[in-house]
Amino acid sequence: MSNYAWYVEARVIATNPLADTLRFERRVPECAIVIFGANGDLTKRKLLPALYRLAYERRLPASFAIVGNSRTRMSDDQFRSKMHDEVQQFLEDSPFDEDLWADFARNLSYIAGDLKDLGLYSEISQKLDELRQKNTLFYLSTQPSYYEPIIELLGQSKLALPNGGASGNDAWRRIVIEKPFGHDLASAQQLNHAIHSVVPEQEVYRIDHYLGKETVQNILAFRFGNGIFEPLWNRRYIDHVQITAAESIGVEGRGAYYQEAGALRDMIQNHLLQVTATVAMEPSAAFEPDAVRDERAKLLRSIKIMTPDQVPLYAVPGQYRGFRQEPGVDPQSQTDTFAAVTFYIDNWRWAGVPFYIRTGKKLPKRVTDIAIQFKDAPHALFTPQDGGVVTQPNLLILRIQPEEGISLRFLSKQPGSGMRLRPVSMDFNYGASFGERSPTAYETLLVDAMVGDATLYTRQDMVEASWRVVEPILDYWDSRKFDFPNYEPGVWGPSAADEMLARNGHHWRNS
Repeated sequence: MSNYAWYVEARVIATNPLADTLRFERRVPECAIVIFGANGDLTKRKLLPALYRLAYERRLPASFAIVGNSRTRMSDDQFRSKMHDEVQQFLEDSPFDEDLWADFARNLSYIAGDLKDLGLYSEISQKLDELRQKNTLFYLSTQPSYYEPIIELLGQSKLALPNGGASGNDAWRRIVIEKPFGHDLASAQQLNHAIHSVVPEQEVYRIDHYLGKETVQNILAFRFGNGIFEPLWNRRYIDHVQITAAESIGVEGRGAYYQEAGALRDMIQNHLLQVTATVAMEPSAAFEPDAVRDERAKLLRSIKIMTPDQVPLYAVPGQYRGFRQEPGVDPQSQTDTFAAVTFYIDNWRWAGVPFYIRTGKKLPKRVTDIAIQFKDAPHALFTPQDGGVVTQPNLLILRIQPEEGISLRFLSKQPGSGMRLRPVSMDFNYGASFGERSPTAYETLLVDAMVGDATLYTRQDMVEASWRVVEPILDYWDSRKFDFPNYEPGVWGPSAADEMLARNGHHWRNS
């Protein structure tokens, strides 16, 4: 047993001799991770902290290897020192152990080079041979403009093919791609064509970190693991659904990038439509990657595509005051920093039920949640007495961040004489209930990619279906000049978003 393996085994047992061994069942096979863009924010903030935590929990094999790449010239030791400081800084809810790091760091190496230079890929191939690694995960943590050149050169160098394309081996080579998956439908299709000219779809892992969040995964368990709510999960009992992803911060120095993206592209086209699909999908025949993703894809294809005359009724753009003064932003920018959209799903389960989705920056607080509002009781049996409420809709709230849990709001009799009703909540807190740390989204998704489980990853047809849904909105907004800015920092977006719901007799839940 290697020093690393022995150390982690002893560390787990010493920390908790009754540790649940089921937690470690999904062992990662021997493999290497090649990170393109290893000098960037994603690597230091998410990828390396997640990999270190997996090592801490002995989820990685003793022979794992991480090969970083960027244009910056660094030795292996300089890369290790840089990663040491950054993992220590950005590690969340976890201890940093110097002894473990020393063993972990021995598995880190670095190759500087231009992503568009075929010679770089020869160096990577030589390094993998030196490390004796056949299974390889190529992680594209770069600007999207580099995706196609990287994939093309992975093909030319035969790095994307196990054992250089030789037959008779069961090794694997997989590619992980970060969003955005294209800028519109045409560019998404072009990217998919470039990918599939090199590797088959089953070896492509398009990562959406929202799907890796424990509370998003818990939607499936909540719906399909219990017999209580699923019979009510349809148009007969649900009045409408609200999905909110709000941030209190602005673009935080990312103005140049955000100006090209905007809230609708950056959040709704990918993260929030994937959450919508998880909330509204039909149960799959089995909990298997393709079966689950088939149902998500089917749901996304069922979302009604807007006509140009419907867009102003069902989609509201916003821009906070001060965005145009951010570094890298055009003083006349028409970029949306807020977007609210009403979607309808044309299928038997959801016909007529509005799904309200909103996201934005510089809103009152950071919160991501899903609020399912049930229809009122068919007959108002109670009347107001002594200030009691007559009725208030039942709400099921699935909290994704910053708090993780589920709340159910219903009416109850207030103690005392008379029938005075008051709303009460039944709460489930994820952390308090299980008494253990939840893995980060990147921990979950990295393990899934290495073991070959694509359940939480986005498939080509899902990407294209999402673009088809938002493209009419983008086309309409691109053809108009809006009177931006139209909301002040610290409020819940422009008033037009409230008016959109008011036309249906609804209002946003802002608590």
